[in-house]
Amino acid sequence: MSKKKKSGFALSAFSIILILLFGLGILSHILPNAKFVGEEIVNGSGTVGAKLSDVLMAPILGFADSIDVCVFVLILGGFLAIVTKTGALETGIHVLVKKLKGKELILIPILMFIFSVGGTTYGMLEETVGFYVLLAATMMAAGMDPLVGSATILLGAGSGVLGSTINPFATGAAIAALPAGVQVNQGAIILIGTFLWLTTLLISVIFVMTYAAKVKKDKGSTFLSLREQKNAERKFGNYAEKFEDKEIKLSIKQRITLVLFGITFLVMIVGFIPWGEFNITFFDKFTGWLTGSTFGNWYFNESSLWFLIMAIIIGIVNKMGEKGIVDTFVDGADDMVGVILIIALARGASVLMGVTHLDNYIIYNAANILKNVPEFIFTPLNYILHVILSILVPSSSGLATLSTPIIGPLASELGYNVEATIMTLVSANGLVNLITPTCGAIMGGLALAKVEYSTWFKWALKIVLTIALANIIVLTLATLIF
Repeated sequence: MSKKKKSGFALSAFSIILILLFGLGILSHILPNAKFVGEEIVNGSGTVGAKLSDVLMAPILGFADSIDVCVFVLILGGFLAIVTKTGALETGIHVLVKKLKGKELILIPILMFIFSVGGTTYGMLEETVGFYVLLAATMMAAGMDPLVGSATILLGAGSGVLGSTINPFATGAAIAALPAGVQVNQGAIILIGTFLWLTTLLISVIFVMTYAAKVKKDKGSTFLSLREQKNAERKFGNYAEKFEDKEIKLSIKQRITLVLFGITFLVMIVGFIPWGEFNITFFDKFTGWLTGSTFGNWYFNESSLWFLIMAIIIGIVNKMGEKGIVDTFVDGADDMVGVILIIALARGASVLMGVTHLDNYIIYNAANILKNVPEFIFTPLNYILHVILSILVPSSSGLATLSTPIIGPLASELGYNVEATIMTLVSANGLVNLITPTCGAIMGGLALAKVEYSTWFKWALKIVLTIALANIIVLTLATLIF
């Protein structure tokens, strides 16, 4: 018998982030006041107390700071609305589920591995936002729930980012930020990263598949509240309805639409991968004429243009007409306004950190504490330090630029493994970006999948703690062995 779910009370993502912003503002007044020499702050001396205007302006400045991501999400909404109107996604999902009848769970490890490869090679995280609607709908149609779809994407890509091997935005940024004279072995970093990546992926797959199997067997086992279930049914119900005694077939136009849909995401991914970092110059000749930037140099502005172009092409293929394309696109973009506001609020926390110099205070004072601890304690404490810092500075490249010039030389001076120290920073940052409300990709993706942040936090906490323990063991052994 299914258990009756309580609707319960849960804070919205907006409220959670706003509370965090005011908390940071208050903390900046509790800590010692910063000392300045001229206009330069004395590193680690203290913080600058946030004014009320600093806290209130943080979300607005966060919007300005994340405008490229916000525009991408807006256009993504229009693109998805046009694809949805063709019926290609709905029908395609039903065809897939029908073919996998009884074997739907196999999708989870396959997709999680694919997402993790993107994570470990080029830091695929914010780029996954477009997949949440598709995976949420697919998992519902397969008899599971949107939480399974969200976990497949977030824990899959997050496992790779956490164990970044050649990701230039994490390991690359950290190595580049090391002062002259501090040497690292790239092979050792790749080896440690691989162990972190695969152990984290294994833990994640086990947790997600166990939960998915439970929900598939008994719908009452879902972790979603009644409100979330109703929202998910309203959003994805058309996908999840079963076509009993009906032969489900894709029309020629729908097949073409799905091919174009797949090409759209494939080209975006290829565009994001920094090929130049791997000494691959083949793509330098392509796409510059379209976006002004060649493959490997794309970011959200280029992807926004690409999705806009493909939305128009798909609309033309399906003979929607000018009015149909415009109206559908605008309606889809309108649906994304809430997601965009969440992303902007989340970025506001990083803006406030910079204004108050909280990040500077924490890293310098923590480094002084780490100087006096034994080697086997150094790594766990360093990991915890970067977990705290990552809540405040979710950007992997931003954290690497802030922390590595201090922690890297400290590890070298103490005779500890610098490679393990770098991967401690990378993995701690990747761990936090599986669950923190300051990560726009999490908040935006969950909003698209109709999963409340509080639900995700409660469900994922046990997984995140298990991953953290496994990471600390791997990193401590690497510190002692290398």
